[in-house]
Amino acid sequence: MAGIGFELRKILKKDSYWSLLKAYAYAGVISSGPWILSIIGILVIGVMSLSVIAPETLIIQFQLSVTYLIAFSLILTGCLQTSFTRYVADRLYEQKDELVLSNFHGVLCLVTIACGIFATGVIAWLFPEQTVLYKVLMIGSFVVLGNIWIATIFLSSMKEYKAVLLLYGLGYGLTIGAALAMRSFGLEGLLFGFFIGQFFILVGMLGLTVRNYSSDTLLAWDFLKKGRMYVSLIWLGLVYNLAIWIDKFLFWYYPETSQLIIGPIRNSPIYDLPIFLAYLSILPGMASFLVRMETDFVERYQEFYDAIRGGASLDHIQHAKNEMVRTIRLGLFEIMKIQFVVSLLIWAIGPPILRWLEISELYESLLYVDIVAAGLQVLFLGILNVMFYLDKRLIALGLSSLFLIANVILTTWSLYMGLPYYGYGFAVSLLVVVILGMHLLDKKLQKLEYETFMLQ
Repeated sequence: MAGIGFELRKILKKDSYWSLLKAYAYAGVISSGPWILSIIGILVIGVMSLSVIAPETLIIQFQLSVTYLIAFSLILTGCLQTSFTRYVADRLYEQKDELVLSNFHGVLCLVTIACGIFATGVIAWLFPEQTVLYKVLMIGSFVVLGNIWIATIFLSSMKEYKAVLLLYGLGYGLTIGAALAMRSFGLEGLLFGFFIGQFFILVGMLGLTVRNYSSDTLLAWDFLKKGRMYVSLIWLGLVYNLAIWIDKFLFWYYPETSQLIIGPIRNSPIYDLPIFLAYLSILPGMASFLVRMETDFVERYQEFYDAIRGGASLDHIQHAKNEMVRTIRLGLFEIMKIQFVVSLLIWAIGPPILRWLEISELYESLLYVDIVAAGLQVLFLGILNVMFYLDKRLIALGLSSLFLIANVILTTWSLYMGLPYYGYGFAVSLLVVVILGMHLLDKKLQKLEYETFMLQ
């Protein structure tokens, strides 16, 4: 998302309340737009199919099938998302633009093969009672989603975030239209509509890459050569995505909190809804994260390293570093402040909303815990973002690994302790890595000049 800073700075140059509001709204839409569109699309398909599809359990089967496709495709391709983005950035820095498109095609080829083999084996083994069409659509959708995640990260790093958002909007509009048109065919009809919309998004993204880059070679495998991609980033992408989903899987497969839906697919009614509502609350925090980190922080970051490369005085270098540290602290504090206000608002209106939706009050305490956890996740993203800028890849990997381990242990503990403790595993594991991350970040910033000059 680094490219969004240029656009935000243009908006903020007008120096008015309207421009500030516009910048926050723009950042919120860009950061969370694709995710919100996908959720809304799947919900709309379900609601508008209620009068046509019987029994209604088929709609739940569709929504959970898509949820599992998204979860596993994100985890499986996580090892390439961040690492390949860094590979592309390094090639552009070396002015080897001709390697970008061919290696991007190579990555997509690798993802297609890996996702295809994985999905075919798992679906053929674990869904023996489902129709052949269901299996084919699940495999096809899994492969397409895996490619979409890589293309989304790639195009965002290439500053094509507006085009990506537009493609998601058009794609999920097509998904809704196609699914509703095919809903009379039941579960397979809904899945076919989903596949059509996702395939449209992928084709549009491929068109954008061709528009931006050219190459004499269709496929290249330079990214697979030793030293071309950082092993730490490969593991980090995998570990972080797994850490985000692992508590959901534990609740889905714990007998007392889950129910069987289709094949091996399970859901957790008591856990899924509160975490879904909680994630909606992070939109203001995500907007603040992008505005502050990608404008003020990036400017101070560039000033600091420009001062070093330009041979500035020590006083000037230390002043630039102090300004960068100040913007980091203000940025993280603003994320905490905004999420705190949002949490108070939801705590105030949460019970009436739950009653209006005719949802059991058992969800109330879990909703509050998940709101805090979602806010901590935004803060954790902010810390990781700064670590990436400072090229502290091993620290970022260590924090993500601790998040995964703590989430597994503490969520398992909460399941054993019972309902009053549900959600605390996810929240406390994030609290631990946020506190440790801030401590490590503070230590690294204190000796940043020394480490920077030692690495020259």
